[in-house]
Amino acid sequence: MNVSSRFDVAGFGVIVTGGASGLGLAYGEVLAAHGARVTLIDVDADAVAEQAARLQGEGLDVRGATADVTDHPSLDRVIDDAAERYGRLDVAFANAGIDPGVGFVGAWAGNTRPRVPEGAIERYESERWGRVIDINLSGIFATARAAARHMRPRRFGRIVITTSLAATTAEGAIGSAYMAAKAGARHFMHVLALELAADGIMVNAIAPGFFVTNIGGGHAHNPEVQDAMGRVIPMHRVGWPDDIKSLALFLASPACEYITGQEIVIDGGWGLGMAD
Repeated sequence: MNVSSRFDVAGFGVIVTGGASGLGLAYGEVLAAHGARVTLIDVDADAVAEQAARLQGEGLDVRGATADVTDHPSLDRVIDDAAERYGRLDVAFANAGIDPGVGFVGAWAGNTRPRVPEGAIERYESERWGRVIDINLSGIFATARAAARHMRPRRFGRIVITTSLAATTAEGAIGSAYMAAKAGARHFMHVLALELAADGIMVNAIAPGFFVTNIGGGHAHNPEVQDAMGRVIPMHRVGWPDDIKSLALFLASPACEYITGQEIVIDGGWGLGMAD
């Protein structure tokens, strides 16, 4: 048996939310580089158009589309359009997300965590809570729902959800909504995997730890923060989007036909593993 053929995604129709930068862009790049037809979806119209044009210039079959994952009818239309254009939808990366705001990472990088300020939860604004939940949890639900409509009739599909190491850690009220959303997304992934497995649709999650992306204003690009985080990660370095590409290809490919309902934690060896 030629095992490499199990990773063949040539001709697959793929959508990636949050695809204009960071992990979402990495997902799109690796699938397109292996012959998939990819639609990058992002709320930032200029950024997604720029990245799609760059990848098209490299000879890859990539297009950009603009949608806010909190606008479910708009998201449905974009995903439906991609499926119609490709004649199929094989893979959906439900990736779009925002972090809880400045301070979540920088405040505890290193060996000690500061005490959560007294009254933090009382000062946590409803608008902030709602926005993080809407994007990081409800947006994943809407993406998976739209994808399943196209995958179930063909009895084949891969839905990959971006969760977070934060789904199983706690850092106090400073990250309340983010952690709640990621934990909810993790549980939703398990439930969805149970529902769709009999239809040949595999549902899994990638739970990144500290990866350098533009999320939260790009604070992860700060070399001092990277150095502090590197000291507490066994591999002694932070993660970069390219590091996640091989895992994304595996979860999107036929090689993943017997793995579903798994959250794969990837954080430089810190807690690396699969949670069922």
